[in-house]
Amino acid sequence: MNELDCRAWGHQARRSKRWRVAAVVLLLIAAGSLEVGLRGDQNSLASQAAPSAPGGTAAAPSGVASLEVARSAPVALRIPAIGVAVSVSGLGLNPDGTVQVPTNFEEAGWFQLGPSPGQVGSAVILGHVDSYVGPAVFFRLRSLRAGDRVEVSLADGLVAHFVVSSVETYLKKEFPARQVYGSHGNSALQLVTCGGKFDTRARSYLSNVVVYTSFVATTPAAASAAAGVGPAGQN
Repeated sequence: MNELDCRAWGHQARRSKRWRVAAVVLLLIAAGSLEVGLRGDQNSLASQAAPSAPGGTAAAPSGVASLEVARSAPVALRIPAIGVAVSVSGLGLNPDGTVQVPTNFEEAGWFQLGPSPGQVGSAVILGHVDSYVGPAVFFRLRSLRAGDRVEVSLADGLVAHFVVSSVETYLKKEFPARQVYGSHGNSALQLVTCGGKFDTRARSYLSNVVVYTSFVATTPAAASAAAGVGPAGQN
């Protein structure tokens, strides 16, 4: 069975000064202790990841909308270019401090200890690439291109709209945790899954695919649906 387990660092980004300080401390602790990557079956292949040197990773998305939206949990995800229209669950941390992953291979999961999509900071949604029965929710994630749209329906009735900036693949041992999960002063959404070469012996992928996106706007769910860009699961 090829069951994949996303594991990654993260920190939160809210407006409270006290909260921001706590988030920075959490990130620094995580940077020194947590593993990043994906795990197959019972064999953990996640490698100890170190913060990447400046210029060693994809640049943070730029040109995002300047207004921060209120915190609201994502409930659905739609990526028209690859035919994704799925529900979104909430993910926390495992007892060992690693990030949980969706238990449903056809569902995406939001790292809820970080910002919600549209808030300042890096919101992160994870999903499996495949399983022993075939392709999973993010099977075609690596085929996205700059300019493709990503839409996230929020619990408060808004739809947050993003545009793909770049798609990168990293070996697990080189996963840029701070780049993916850290706040860079803007509103961004990162999508994460498995990718790269598949290790048949360990039954796990050796890399992670990360899609970087920029926040561009929000619309009411009803207005988005009327325009044909409605909440995930609707066209």
